[in-house]
Amino acid sequence: MKIVWTSALLLGCLMGFSIGVDMVQGFSFSMALQNAYSPFRVMEFAELFVLFVLFVLFYFCSVL
Repeated sequence: MKIVWTSALLLGCLMGFSIGVDMVQGFSFSMALQNAYSPFRVMEFAELFVLFVLFVLFYFCSVL
């Protein structure tokens, strides 16, 4: 049960930090909250490409 509460606390702190940084950059609270809940919408092409490559490597390493 400690692991669940620790994970929830870390998630809350990191999302709060993410929302705070977005608000400092000039986003409204609702837009900052939207960015925190859907990170794939704000990723650039290079980040999505790296994510795809990591998923492909993970798949091939797990199959072997």
